[in-house]
Formats: sequence, C-alpha cells, structure tokens
Amino acid sequence: MKISQFYPKSALFFLAIILIISCSKDDKTIAQGITAAQVNNIITVGTWNVTLYDEAGTIETTDFTGYSFVFNADGTLVATNTPTIKNGTWNSTTDSGFVKIPIDFVEETKGSFKSISEDWIVLTVVDSKIELKHTGSEDGSIDLLTFEKI
Repeated sequence: MKISQFYPKSALFFLAIILIISCSKDDKTIAQGITAAQVNNIITVGTWNVTLYDEAGTIETTDFTGYSFVFNADGTLVATNTPTIKNGTWNSTTDSGFVKIPIDFVEETKGSFKSISEDWIVLTVVDSKIELKHTGSEDGSIDLLTFEKI
C-alpha cells in the first residue's frame, strides 16, 4: 500500500501558516489576568516618569524628559516639569477583555502630550512599571508607552 506524500506536505504547509499567523510585528504581548482595579491600585500610588515613548517606531522619550506624572484616584492626571504643568484625565477600564488606560490631555491640541492622548492597552503592570500599547486605527501603527515609578 502506497502512502500519499500529499498528507505530510499538507500538514507541514498548515503548520507553517499557523506559525506565520501567530507571529506579530512586535514582541509585546498583552498580559493576562490584569484587572482594572489592580491597575488603579498601582498607578495611583507615587509619581511616575516616562521611560519609553515609541511612536510608530520612532523613539520620542526625550519629549517627556523632566516631567513627573501623578495619576490621581479622582481621574485627574498631572504632568509637572517645573514651572510647566500639564493637566489631563485618565481612568482604567476593561474593554473587549483588555484593561485599557485612556489618557487625555484635553488642553493640548498638538505636540507630545496630544500624541499620548490615546486609549492605551495595558501590556504589563508591576508596582514600579507600567507598559502600554496603542494601535493606530487608521494605519495600524504601534505606539509603546512605559511609565516607571520614581
């Protein structure tokens, strides 16, 4: 009885397709098991710095040099680089199974603070670090934003 070579080749082909589909263009994966309440409990304690802002592959972290961020429990967000103060809002919500942090610096109409006024998906959160991701709705570009506790 002769076994067709079609089946092993088909299996390899489908395995290759699955591997290709499962790979993404960035190596950041969305953390499982994070709740909005956990994010709230961590982010509202202390002062934070931006240690990474990657806007579609361009590192723009220096735009936030000298700024310290305070996420208040009442949903206000204050970025301070004395004497400059930027006021915004934030919250943490669960949407489509992901914990998101919408950030909005409403007074900013352009520039870096306008750029980070987005709905961010929480990738990782620990007591001293929060990593966020935003995917552009028009072009699919990926922005990454990391805050670390001072």
